[in-house]
Amino acid sequence: MLILPDYPWDAMAPYKEQAEQHDGGAVNLSIGTPVDPTPPVVREALAAAADAPGYPTTHGRRELREAVADWFARRRGVPGLDPEAVLPTVGSKELVAWLPTLLGLGEGDLVLRPLVAYPTYDIGAQIAGAGHMAVEDPLGLDEDILQRVKLIWLNSPGNPTGRVDSAEWMREVVALARRIGAVVASDECYAELPWEVEDVPSVLDPRVSGSEEGTPDHGGLLAVYSASKQSNLAGYRAAFAAGCPELIAGLVNTRKHAGMIMPAPVQEALRVALTDEQHVEEQRELYRARRQRLVPALKAAGLEIEHSVAGLYLWCRDAQTDPSAATAADTWSLVSRMAERGIVVGPGVFYGEHGNGYIRVALTATDERIEAAVSRLTS
Repeated sequence: MLILPDYPWDAMAPYKEQAEQHDGGAVNLSIGTPVDPTPPVVREALAAAADAPGYPTTHGRRELREAVADWFARRRGVPGLDPEAVLPTVGSKELVAWLPTLLGLGEGDLVLRPLVAYPTYDIGAQIAGAGHMAVEDPLGLDEDILQRVKLIWLNSPGNPTGRVDSAEWMREVVALARRIGAVVASDECYAELPWEVEDVPSVLDPRVSGSEEGTPDHGGLLAVYSASKQSNLAGYRAAFAAGCPELIAGLVNTRKHAGMIMPAPVQEALRVALTDEQHVEEQRELYRARRQRLVPALKAAGLEIEHSVAGLYLWCRDAQTDPSAATAADTWSLVSRMAERGIVVGPGVFYGEHGNGYIRVALTATDERIEAAVSRLTS
C-alpha cells in the first residue's frame, strides 16, 4: 500500500476555528478557490451539451483541441500548435500528480521542482516511486545528479510566490533538458493574471522552445493549463496539456486504458470558456481591484510582500523577521496572528522548507470579505 504524507491543509483546522470566533466571522484567504459566479456563457454551454449519452473521447473533441490551439496563438504567443498535440485533463492537479507515473518514471529517476512550490509536484514523484528535489536553478546541478533527472517542473507565474520566469532562463532549462533527455512540464495556470509584468512566457513560446524552419519545436515539452482561475471553473475540473506530439500521443494512449476522460459537457464548456475573452477580462479586473486593496493593508499590518507580480496570491512575511533565519515556527506564529484578526491564510511551510517564515494570502474572496480583511489589517 502506498503511504503518502498527511494532507497538509488538515493542519489548518484549529486556525480556521480561531478565525471563525472573530466578530463578523472568518475571512478565508488560504486555499484560493474561486468564489465569483461561473460566467453565464459557460454555464449555458454546459447545459446545451448536457445530453451526452455516449462515451466521450479521451483525446477530446476536435473542436475543443482547435480552440486550445487558437487560444495558445492568441493569448500565449504560441503559433502553429497542432490540435493533435492537445489533451484535455480532469483538472490540472490530476495531471501534475500522475504525470511521473504516466511517463513511466520509477526508482532511480529524479523529478525537479522549484525551490518553493506546489506540493503535488513532490507527491507525483512519490506516487511513481521516483525521487524528487527542490532546486533554485537546474542549470547549476552537478552532472551526476542531472543524469538521473527525467522530469523538470517549471511553474510561472509561481504558486505560491507569484514569481515569473524569463523566456531567456526558460530557454536555457529547455536546452539542458533536451541534452539530458528529460521532459520539461510547465505549470502555467496563472498566466492570465499578470499584475506587475508585461511578459509571461509559455514553455511553448518560440523564444523558449525554438523552431526549425519556422515549424514549432515542442519536443520534450508540455504546457499545463487550467481554466479554474481565469473562468471560475474549479468545480468543472477543466484543464489541458499541450506540446510535444509524441508525449501527448503516449499520454492519450495510457489514459485511454486508465479511463481518464473529461466529460463531454465539460469539454464543450471549456471550449466556450477559451473562446470568450470578455469574462476573462472582467474577472481579471475583479482580482486586480482586490489586490490593490489588500497590498497596502498587508503592509500596514507589518508584512513584507515578495515577488507576487502575477497570479492569485501575495507571498508575505513579517517585515521584522530575517528570512534567512526564519523557521517553521515563524510561519505558524504569523498564521496564528492572522487568525486572531479573523483571517485565514496559507502557511508557507506547505510549500517546502524555503517557505519558512512566509504566508500565502489569496485574492479569492468576495469584495465584502476583502473589505473585512482590509479593515481588520488596518485597525
